[in-house]
Amino acid sequence: MKKKLLSLLLVSAMAVSVFAGCGGGSGSSDTSDTGAAEESADAGEEAEAPAAEAEEETVNLGGTSSDPNTLTVAAWDANFNIPALQAAEKAFQASNPDFKLEIKEVSASSDVENAVTLAGSSGDMSQLPDIVLFQDHYIQNYVKNYPDCWQSLEDSGIDWNDFGAEKLSYSTIDGAHYGAPVDNGTSVFAYRVDILEECGYTIDDVTGITWDRWLEIGREVKEKTGKALMSMDHNGDDLPYMMMQAEGQSQWKDGKPNIAGNDTYKQIINVIVTGAQDGVILLCNDWTEYTDTSIIGDQVAGVFNGNWIIPTIEQNEAASGKWEITTVPTLSGSEGYAANGGSSLYITGNCEKADLAKQFLAYTFGGGDGAMATYDDALRNGGVITTCVSASKSDVYQEGVGFFNDQAIYSKIVDMGTHVPTIEQNDYHYDMRELVGNAITNVINGGDIDSELENAQSELEFRMEE
Repeated sequence: MKKKLLSLLLVSAMAVSVFAGCGGGSGSSDTSDTGAAEESADAGEEAEAPAAEAEEETVNLGGTSSDPNTLTVAAWDANFNIPALQAAEKAFQASNPDFKLEIKEVSASSDVENAVTLAGSSGDMSQLPDIVLFQDHYIQNYVKNYPDCWQSLEDSGIDWNDFGAEKLSYSTIDGAHYGAPVDNGTSVFAYRVDILEECGYTIDDVTGITWDRWLEIGREVKEKTGKALMSMDHNGDDLPYMMMQAEGQSQWKDGKPNIAGNDTYKQIINVIVTGAQDGVILLCNDWTEYTDTSIIGDQVAGVFNGNWIIPTIEQNEAASGKWEITTVPTLSGSEGYAANGGSSLYITGNCEKADLAKQFLAYTFGGGDGAMATYDDALRNGGVITTCVSASKSDVYQEGVGFFNDQAIYSKIVDMGTHVPTIEQNDYHYDMRELVGNAITNVINGGDIDSELENAQSELEFRMEE
């Protein structure tokens, strides 16, 4: 168990740069921060220390406060998560004027993960705050390994039916709710509608279509404009995961890899390989090339990722008013829905004011009376999009966004999030991403797709058995 956990911590640290934007690291999730991509890349480089070394450098998260009206919380990203917490504090003070939220800002999500590991391993939780922000992809492992570090939100009064089922699936462990969702990881497919129009198409022509038809349109766009129809950071390639989720399927089955001999998965990989070979999909070498060169540098007519990619799109100011978002193509041609990343807030085992903490979370992020005020403020000041349906009914969420051709993209994203299929997840998510990315590269270079997927699955099974 220790070896597996150390491996998990290392992978978590290395993944910071990619999940920064979905609430899982520092930087790229902010829809107002023009330096998000650079911050994200820097955070990833700093986090690539061995897990054992990271444990030795565990950050003190500050513990709790003796003030009965004060809650402490640890979170990362001064431009995204911190403004959301400040918005929640302000909203809760409307009904609790004496309330205060002491925010401990950490550099990355791995700081919280390492602190929880130390507390859970030693049995000393004194350095944990009342509440922590935690990555969706990792929380189940940490709750199962360190159950004493967490308190359930079952009796918080939160209406869980007010949230997308896929978002809640991460923070629901053994039937009990542990986390209050913060951000919305729903994926969007954004297109340059002016470029589509130049090629004789509209946003409707790329909505509810097959991937084969999408490739045909992409080849025409490439030929007429020189632009790819999509790009991706191939060093942290999330395309297979999102494309499979849009099909309602997972890369895992009953806790095991499910890619070799999986016809749906093979078709998905074939789409990526064909798109790359034809210049329709631009596979970038790293995050900076993906954001700065391909998207901001105006090399693509489409972007497919978690909605936290929006601020990167918006950095190409010359393209303002020329973008629109829609759903994901699928193999069958039905409209597809996916998500990529996100985080939630959890009450720690060190919190002696659990009733206050539950009231705070339920009133704000949990869809209570302060939810609209919380999320309107969080959207304006931090770019945080809610996954809470009732909170998205506000006037702010219904407003058209000029950069996206006056589409009301925020309410659309929340609605899309309610359709995202819940699929099986696994602690080896990032190992899968790495190995499948290598397989895609090999196939592009002439390798046999069946053999490459078999090799990827075999290597992944080997890692899981260590």
